[in-house]
Amino acid sequence: MDNNDWLKQLLMVGIGTTSLVAEKIKEVSEEWVKDGKINPEQAKSFVDDLMSQMNTESEGVQKQVERQMKNMLQDLGVPRQAEMDELRGRIDRLERQIRDLENKNWR
Repeated sequence: MDNNDWLKQLLMVGIGTTSLVAEKIKEVSEEWVKDGKINPEQAKSFVDDLMSQMNTESEGVQKQVERQMKNMLQDLGVPRQAEMDELRGRIDRLERQIRDLENKNWR
């Protein structure tokens, strides 16, 4: 499995978990409104505040996971995409030089 696919799957799990939590928060706030514990404006404010806080925290967690993944891949010796692109470019240039040399020898 490609490392990027693995990271994307982790992020999707996080997004799914966040969606479930958001639904539960909305359900609880609706119950509070129905029970008369808070009014609709307070419920909306409560949900908005919690969602804002969750989004801020999830962005920090996402960045931390990405940083740890990069460090782990580097420790394992997995080359970065930029390094792979550079090597592919060098291989392409060498293959062209070999073809040019072969063509010169056939003349």
